[in-house]
Amino acid sequence: YLSETAVTLARSQIRWGAQDCSKHTEGAYTGEVAGEMLREVGCSHVIVGHSERRALYAESDEIIARKYAAALATGLTPILCVGETLAERDGDQTSAVVARQLDALIAHCGVAALGRGLVAYEPVWAIGTGRTATPAQAQEVHAFIRGRIAAHDAIIAGSLRVLYGGSVKAGNARELFAMPDVDGGLVGGASLKADEFVAIVAAAAV
Repeated sequence: YLSETAVTLARSQIRWGAQDCSKHTEGAYTGEVAGEMLREVGCSHVIVGHSERRALYAESDEIIARKYAAALATGLTPILCVGETLAERDGDQTSAVVARQLDALIAHCGVAALGRGLVAYEPVWAIGTGRTATPAQAQEVHAFIRGRIAAHDAIIAGSLRVLYGGSVKAGNARELFAMPDVDGGLVGGASLKADEFVAIVAAAAV
């Protein structure tokens, strides 16, 4: 629906993006959607590393880093998703998992690349389950993400936008967005309900 979206939003201040892109910028890769193709329909952003891509399509941290780099090379702003499963959270591995995912990106692209994108923390256990990280839990991981990046470059860490994605709803958006290191939301199911999504947008604008 990207081309239709582009027509609808052409005269608005809203920007649009895609849910995934190829790790290749060009070439004969049948079925892949290259960043240039997304740019042609007006996309400015693209998600890379969504938990479903990691789990269902076995995308490794290396593949996701390559997708991030390809997005940048084609003029898109990548949104890097990081986060842990329920088993990893219950095993007290949240920090280790998020650190591994961030470190792989930094190793492949360099920390400066993060200054040209966004990071979204999406606890896998809270996606589409109705369970949501508490504002304190979200803040803890967001602060960890910022601190991990600050160890490489404090300026980039300070200016980086870190979004929360995991059953964001109108009822919890204001509390989540009030946290000092939560800069917005990566909204899933609630974005399909117009009234709910408008309320989330309003909460972000406060």
